Amino acid sequence: MQARRAARELAFILFSQFDKKITTYSKKDLEDIILKSVRILKSSATDELKTAVGSLVIMRDQIENYEADAEINLKRPIGAVNIPVQLPMTSDMVKSINNMIDIAEKALTALEIAEFTTLDSQNEVKEYAIRIAELFQKNNKEIDDTIQKYVKNWDVNRLVRMDKDILRIAIIELLYIKDAPMKVVVDEALELAKKYSTEDSSSFINGILAKVIVDYGIN
Repeated sequence: MQARRAARELAFILFSQFDKKITTYSKKDLEDIILKSVRILKSSATDELKTAVGSLVIMRDQIENYEADAEINLKRPIGAVNIPVQLPMTSDMVKSINNMIDIAEKALTALEIAEFTTLDSQNEVKEYAIRIAELFQKNNKEIDDTIQKYVKNWDVNRLVRMDKDILRIAIIELLYIKDAPMKVVVDEALELAKKYSTEDSSSFINGILAKVIVDYGIN
């Protein structure tokens, strides 16, 4: 995982910990929240991996029971090794496996972010996440006003919290930091939306960011 990508996801998790007093937070406060966020990530990753392992055990038991109950094996002597049999519905297995792969990938991402953040050589991750947070502290009204400008007939305060935070992070990078490629910022905002928010969030966020890019002449 690239450091900037880890930092964006960490910033997103950091934003989820904010309350309305964000403008009063010191850098030490932000660092403490990041530590708390990393602990949450590691705990979540552990739980998700346990879920994946549990699902694999259940699937293995189901396959073994199905094999043992097959007519060809019921007729075999006690203690004889079962003969492999065909499975009836591969689609059910594929769906279960895909779910476990998704869980495992999320868990691995969380562990990578935690590792990036805790290694002294990777302070770039923590510092970039804090930079995003501090820019939001200083410019939160302008940033939220920018979002409101492109959200027709909808109060920005009523947006899905996750969508709002993803937009805030992307807009900070596009309008204030300006050193990351525009396509990378947008693509990773969409990845965060797919991972953490609702089904329609990606297209909504993409539409808002496209308008920001055009109106501000970002290349």
